[in-house]
Amino acid sequence: MVLRILERIARVRTMLLQQLINGLTTGSAYALIALGYTMIYGILGLINFAQGEIYMGGAFVTVLLLATGRVPFLLAVAAGMAAAAVLGLILERVAFRPLRGAHPLVPLISAIGASIFLQSLALLLFGPNNRPFPLAFDFTPMQLLGVPFNTLEAAILLAALGFMGLLILFVRYTRYGKAIVACALDRDTARLMGINVDRMVSLTFIVGSALSGVAGIMMAIYYNATYPRMGFLPGLKAFSAAILGGVGNIPGAILGGLLLGVAESLGAAYISSGYKDAIAFIILILVLLVRPQGILRGRGH
Repeated sequence: MVLRILERIARVRTMLLQQLINGLTTGSAYALIALGYTMIYGILGLINFAQGEIYMGGAFVTVLLLATGRVPFLLAVAAGMAAAAVLGLILERVAFRPLRGAHPLVPLISAIGASIFLQSLALLLFGPNNRPFPLAFDFTPMQLLGVPFNTLEAAILLAALGFMGLLILFVRYTRYGKAIVACALDRDTARLMGINVDRMVSLTFIVGSALSGVAGIMMAIYYNATYPRMGFLPGLKAFSAAILGGVGNIPGAILGGLLLGVAESLGAAYISSGYKDAIAFIILILVLLVRPQGILRGRGH
């Protein structure tokens, strides 16, 4: 009897740790996309709902380059991030800059229109079918505290944490990072101090889009799937993560993404997998009702 209870406890612990690993893996991708949302909101006070399509664009460029068989993996990943950054810059110039100063609903509608356009363009160029991620190497199964996982999950989590750390260092300790923060605090004062606000806005879109692009690459590898609508749900979930952590707050976006990923994984395991995609939006509604400023208080608080 005692042995049976101990075995059950061990199974419960193993399952819990497995779900935590799964949740942190997907949550790290949500956090990277949420950073794009929160940086753009911090400097412009606007939400770029095309962030999920930038996520998709980075994944597609990487897959297409790797499919040629002539581009090394790391170079293809760098190219995917660069393509996402360029796409973000184009969106800033076309969908946001001409509408700066307009009613907040106008650029919001523009961003939604850009999202639909990019999805339709990807569908036209690549078709509706899934493209598997062409990897030339395998990931080794491992165990942590008796919990099976593979080096892919560890690599995704470590890489995501590395990019998050680099972003924090960039914002806090570099000249351009401090200029972005100054623009987020007060664009008019930053302009009077000699900061080129337009250039900093463009740089914010570039950095935030590159992070979304690498998140798309990570999840394309994780799920072995690349398709035109792959960024739609992750984009909405990352928006929920940004709200959860405090939109406009960089550490809040990271915390919100990780918490959302874990909550989603635990909910799918212990409640029902059918509610997996609904959990993010349930959390969003609860946060808006109970603590609309987010866990770490967002921009303007």
